Amino acid sequence: MLRIQCPHCGERDHTEFQYGGDATVQRPAFDDTSFDAWYAYVFERGNPRGVHQEYWQHTAGCREWLVVTRDTATHRIDAVVTSRERPVTQPGAAGSPRRVDREVQR
Repeated sequence: MLRIQCPHCGERDHTEFQYGGDATVQRPAFDDTSFDAWYAYVFERGNPRGVHQEYWQHTAGCREWLVVTRDTATHRIDAVVTSRERPVTQPGAAGSPRRVDREVQR
């Protein structure tokens, strides 16, 4: 059974959460008109085996978006942080974390 340690609500069953996708996917710049860049962003996803960062929303609890670092082979969870404070490791970046902030369009 997969249990996720919510930073606000404590340890909960995964059924209280909604999977939100790959947390390492980079959105193209807002003014980027490249069809290929947007196609890759929207449709192309890998299926990694091993440690991976994923978005999960605690829908049955605090409703916070979280970044869960999980081993996809064993389902072992190494870290859970709120999406606002997440260090995201890019694929192929030799494990070096970096901060990524979402742009807010008004």
